[in-house]
Amino acid sequence: MEHTHNHKIDPAKLDALVARAIGDISAGYGGVMISLGHRLGLYKAMAGLGPLSARALAGRAGCAERYVREWLNSQVAGGYIVYHPVSDTYELTPEQEVVLADEDSAVFIPNAWAVPASMWADEEKAVEAFRTGKGIAWGDHDGRLACGVAAFYRNGYKASLVSEWLPSLEGVGEKLRT
Repeated sequence: MEHTHNHKIDPAKLDALVARAIGDISAGYGGVMISLGHRLGLYKAMAGLGPLSARALAGRAGCAERYVREWLNSQVAGGYIVYHPVSDTYELTPEQEVVLADEDSAVFIPNAWAVPASMWADEEKAVEAFRTGKGIAWGDHDGRLACGVAAFYRNGYKASLVSEWLPSLEGVGEKLRT
């Protein structure tokens, strides 16, 4: 398909923009897979066990092996899980474990995917807000927004609020103690 434009297109800039857009689409797919892995307990079922076959993971998580294998392969492609081709097994590294399986970790990410999911669910409300200039009340958003925001920030607050953030504010710690 050929398009006629009144301006010259820089092929390198066009390629970079298309690559960025495709990367964003891929991130959306990846987010769904991360959310599924969390909701189905797949990451937790892998945590600390070393290499597992798709069949073993499916059994531990109570899921269909074929779907677990496809999920595992998507996670390998995204860099979230390690694949061992000689043994046809999959494994979480310690770093992947704290990001994907440890819900108390300050860097636990899976719950954060509820936020973009809620934004997609609220897309029509956002279109209307843009057209009318009226906002969307917090309580009118898809329920995953509040839950996702709370879950995303929970561990950071838990890990740093009392030990780091409050002490960095001059006099605040003392005022709170009195």
